[in-house]
Amino acid sequence: MAQATFTPQGEREEKFRLLSGHTIPAVGLETWRSGSQATNSVFIAIVEAGYRHVDTAGEYGIQEEVGDGIKAAIHAGVERRDLFITSKLWCTELSPERVRLALMNTLQELQLGHLDLYLIHWPFGLKDGASRPPKAGDVLDFDMEGFWREMEKLVKDQLVRDIGVCNFTMMKLNKLLGIAQTMPSVCQMEMHPGWRNDKMLDFCKKNGIHVTAYSLLGSQEGGHDLIHHPTVERAAKKLNRTPGQVLVRWAIQRGTSVIPKSSHSDRINENINVFSWEIPEQDFQVLCSIPGQKRVLDGKNLFVNKNDGPFNSTADLWDHED
Repeated sequence: MAQATFTPQGEREEKFRLLSGHTIPAVGLETWRSGSQATNSVFIAIVEAGYRHVDTAGEYGIQEEVGDGIKAAIHAGVERRDLFITSKLWCTELSPERVRLALMNTLQELQLGHLDLYLIHWPFGLKDGASRPPKAGDVLDFDMEGFWREMEKLVKDQLVRDIGVCNFTMMKLNKLLGIAQTMPSVCQMEMHPGWRNDKMLDFCKKNGIHVTAYSLLGSQEGGHDLIHHPTVERAAKKLNRTPGQVLVRWAIQRGTSVIPKSSHSDRINENINVFSWEIPEQDFQVLCSIPGQKRVLDGKNLFVNKNDGPFNSTADLWDHED
């Protein structure tokens, strides 16, 4: 369960404790597709709305903008030690000799001396310059033990406080647990009432791995718009909250931290205003029972194009494991 703490301003906030003993804020700002608005969004989130977790990745192409926002927030009086900054290692860097170089580039772009969390972005390697969708031969085997040893060295050298994974299947995560000397603290996955991903959540809980949920608001583009889902709207009306707030609170009550994405100041403020109330159990269970479970990610075409091989869905990239 989330631990309640209070900021110096007396505001309630919630955090989850990781295997390492460090804590991760229950709500963070996702910066994917933030573009030129990233600097302003990060500043508003930290300084005005009170966020302490910012999630980004080298592949987003906006780490310099995110870094400018963090720097501006620190100049405005927020202490670096109070922030939790996450970034991710991209698929082309999944080789032992490239892990540290990729991190150092990330730190330079973010203008930071260390990361609080560094994640493996996807559990497969890609050639430099791989097309989207990847063509046959673009997807590479990778040395999981070799690159994880390098991730562990980053922790030892105090360049990273915690390490973890994104988008792993249970099979790949179980393999990693078998070779890890420093256990992954976090698994970041798509999770929301329309794709609960119950099996992965249970697996992570049994192994003491904290889960961060992304895409919890769904996607109009992906054909799974949870903001306007009738079940979510009914719960929001009953609780006198916005649908986005209900979805964020649902994730926290489920035991996961969450990183809603928005570039609008009103929504950024709304999405973190979730610590002084709870969803009643009956309503929570209704949200947990939405039928037609479906990944939003398949509609985003991050790697796939249904009209172009060799991958017909993200399940192909996950090897149909789960």
